[in-house]
Amino acid sequence: MRGVPAFGGSEAYLGCPSQRRTHRLDTFPARRVPIQRMGVRRWAFFSSLVEDRLVKPSYVLITPARNEEMYIEETIRSVISQTLLPKKWVIVSDGSTDRTDEIIRGYLSEYPWMELLRMPERGDRHFAAKVQSFNAGYQNVAQLAFDVIGNLDADISFAPDYFDFLVTKFGELSDLGVAGTPFVEGATQVYDYRYTNIEHVSGACQLFRRKCFEDIGGYIPIRSGGVDWVAVTSARMKGWKTRTFTEKTCVHHRAIGTAGNSNLMVWFKYGRKDYFLGGHPLWELFRAVYQMSSRPYIIAGIFLLSGYSWAALTRVERPVSKELIQFHRKEQINRLHSFFRRRGRH
Repeated sequence: MRGVPAFGGSEAYLGCPSQRRTHRLDTFPARRVPIQRMGVRRWAFFSSLVEDRLVKPSYVLITPARNEEMYIEETIRSVISQTLLPKKWVIVSDGSTDRTDEIIRGYLSEYPWMELLRMPERGDRHFAAKVQSFNAGYQNVAQLAFDVIGNLDADISFAPDYFDFLVTKFGELSDLGVAGTPFVEGATQVYDYRYTNIEHVSGACQLFRRKCFEDIGGYIPIRSGGVDWVAVTSARMKGWKTRTFTEKTCVHHRAIGTAGNSNLMVWFKYGRKDYFLGGHPLWELFRAVYQMSSRPYIIAGIFLLSGYSWAALTRVERPVSKELIQFHRKEQINRLHSFFRRRGRH
C-alpha cells in the first residue's frame, strides 16, 4: 500500500514519508527556513500558522442504533462537541421502539449535518441486521467526497478532540487502513491487550480509510457476530495497517456483548464465535487458561472453552473464507511465539 496517498487533494503531503516534514501551502513560499535563523517567537508564530492551514482528512460517521434511549444522547453530545466535526453523520434507527428516534430528532434542526434514517421494525436483535443498517446509512453518504468513514456505536462517549486525534493519524500514516482506540467499560475496566493484538480495532468505534473500506468490500453480514473483527482482519490481509492508538479511550456504557445475554452466556458465545471465525485450537486453550485467572475466576474460562468445543463438535458453519482463516491462525501462532520468547528473556 506504499503508493496509496494519505488522503485526497494535491495540496496535502502528510502521508508521503519523503515529504512528511514539508507541507505545500499556497500562502507560503516553497522554501525551508532554517530554525536557527528564526527567533523563538517567530518560529512559534510560523508553526502555528502552518498548523492552522494543514489540510486534514475529512470524515463521515454512521451509527446503527436499536433501542438506545439510555445511552444515545451521551453519544450525540460527544459528537457535536468535537473540535473537528464530521461532514455527515447518519444515525440509522434499526426499528427502534423506544425513545431513540425522538431523542435524535431533538438535535436535527440545530445540526444540519446530522441525519436520521429509520429502518422497518423487526422482532430480534442480531449482527447481520446491524450491517444492513450500516449499509443503508452508507448509501446516504456514498456520493459525498470524504477520506475516512467511521462506524460508531450508539452507546459510547469520548473527549472533544477524539476524532481530531484519530483522523489526523490517517494524514500522518499513508498505509493506515483502520484506526480506533481502547474502550473503557463502567468507567473503570480498560480493554485488555494481552490477548488482543494492538492491531485489532474495537467495533465500538472503527474508522476506515475510504480506499481500505472499498478494498475489503465493506462489512460482511454475519448473524452471530464477528462483523467488526472480519473487517479489520481482512484489511490486514490485504496489506493495510490497522491500529488501536492507546493515547485516547472511549467509554462503552453497555458492557460489550451483553445485550440480551447473561455474563456467562457471553463467554460461551465468545468461544463459539472464536471457532466459527477460524481461531486456532491452541490459541483458544491459552486464552481460556488466561481467562480463568480473571473474574469471574475459573468459570469464565470454562464457558469460553466449552463454547469453542461445542462449536467444533457440532461443526458449526464458518462464514469466513479459508484464506482469512489461514491468515488469522498464522497471526495467532506468531503471537504465541512472541509471547513465549519474551517470557524466556525474563
